[in-house]
Amino acid sequence: MPSFNRRNFLTLTASAAVAASLGLVSSSAFAAKPQIFTGLVKGVAVAGHDPVAYFTQGKPVKGSTDHSLVHEGAEWRFSSADNKAMFEANPAKYAPQFGGYCAYAVSQGYTAKGEPDVWKIVDDRLYLNFNRGVQRRWEKDIPGHIAQGNGNWPKVLTN
Repeated sequence: MPSFNRRNFLTLTASAAVAASLGLVSSSAFAAKPQIFTGLVKGVAVAGHDPVAYFTQGKPVKGSTDHSLVHEGAEWRFSSADNKAMFEANPAKYAPQFGGYCAYAVSQGYTAKGEPDVWKIVDDRLYLNFNRGVQRRWEKDIPGHIAQGNGNWPKVLTN
């Protein structure tokens, strides 16, 4: 049996990509990124921060497992029962746009982590960015980047 090394892995990966592009295998055989970014805390949206608090307190606030729920396959944590109830009543209002991925990255056609401490509310919607430097780039044309992001979302999950 041949050994499994980096070269074999790269060959297998390239072959699979070619087969998928030729329609020889189903594209669904390749997993897309999850709709909600949970990469900072495994399985937990917004790294455990309360998404409602951005709107009610104007800052990131850590949520609690005492006030949590599962929505779109991710655990969401809240700082209070009231905030949890507000989210349950209207998750589209409070959940970060682009699933909590970096808004600038999505506008550019790819995904990157969204940091809960690097955020902005625009037109009553929450957006996260990768870091402050990226956020400054995003802020140079917020309406344009939001429009580009909307055009790329959710296709970027398959990139």
